[in-house]
Amino acid sequence: MAQEYKHYWHKNKKVAKAKNTCGIWFMGFIGALVYYVHFHSGTFWLVILAILKAIVWPAFLVYHLLLFLNM
Repeated sequence: MAQEYKHYWHKNKKVAKAKNTCGIWFMGFIGALVYYVHFHSGTFWLVILAILKAIVWPAFLVYHLLLFLNM
């Protein structure tokens, strides 16, 4: 996915800034939160664990991708 850049002037210098992809990551967080809460529903501490897992889901994704690629 190519990043789009927005150029603007800042103190007589032209600066390029990448578009924000925060919305995509937020949607991924919500999806992971729904999945993990459904999977770990039960006690209060399991729901807290589900929330923590939803926060770090990209790390799980990269870890398992590297395992799959035998790296």
